[in-house]
Amino acid sequence: MRIVRSEVMGMCFGVRDALKILDDIDQPEQVTIHGELVHNEVVLFQLDARGFRQVDERQRSGLPETETVLVTAHGISDLERSRLEAAGKTLVDTTCPLVTRVHRAAKALHDQGYHVLVIGKPGHVEVRGIVDDLDRFDVVGSRDEARDFGKKRLGIVCQTTTPPRRARSIREAIEARNPNAEIRFVDTVCRPTKDHQRALDRLLEEVDAVVVVGGANSNNTRELAATCRSRGVSAYHVQGPEDLDPSWFACVEVVGLTAGTSTLDETIEEVEHALASLPSYYESGVLA
Repeated sequence: MRIVRSEVMGMCFGVRDALKILDDIDQPEQVTIHGELVHNEVVLFQLDARGFRQVDERQRSGLPETETVLVTAHGISDLERSRLEAAGKTLVDTTCPLVTRVHRAAKALHDQGYHVLVIGKPGHVEVRGIVDDLDRFDVVGSRDEARDFGKKRLGIVCQTTTPPRRARSIREAIEARNPNAEIRFVDTVCRPTKDHQRALDRLLEEVDAVVVVGGANSNNTRELAATCRSRGVSAYHVQGPEDLDPSWFACVEVVGLTAGTSTLDETIEEVEHALASLPSYYESGVLA
């Protein structure tokens, strides 16, 4: 079985920068990470082993016990930032600058009188951070959720990890259902997401199946797998080599390999090595 690596895959600069900031922290036990730094279980395990305190994203309404609080790459609202600072917390900010760009775009549209629509996954931590500073908004997760919003002016932004095709499809549905509204669209899908998706499009032309490496809760990793399946190519989302099932590849001659934007380089290498070892399963008769 031949393995073809995607031209673009794995960790984006925003995640690398966030991890670099954590590498420079000398006393991790005195720092609370406000949610999941990234949606990657391997990374979270490593942070826990170093001694960082971590708060579940669904339980961030309380106040961290430590004086120092680390804001994750997904960002938080200005409202939440003010709440933490008012409680005397010192913030270490690892917010991805491309997420900050979405916050600024959404607030600018809001201040200009637009009803803000966020194309993204409802309840996602990045989306919550965007909308918590807005009085007028709706989150649109699919074409079916697009409706007549009854507003004269609609401003649209996107969660950074929204697949470009999905963003375009939802935008078109919003426009069709609001023909009399003034609509302004700001494309805030991040460049790494676009690059990963474009590289995957090219990869799908030459493979029989794709292994997508990334955290189980990683939105962009799941979207990569969904893109494969929408194109009629089998996709297997794994967190590491231990998740690979040799039977998946019984009839596969060429397998593609890609990874989400929070996946460690070493995890990708481990999965690739395991894939390269799969012929031994045939020789041993496991798949006979």
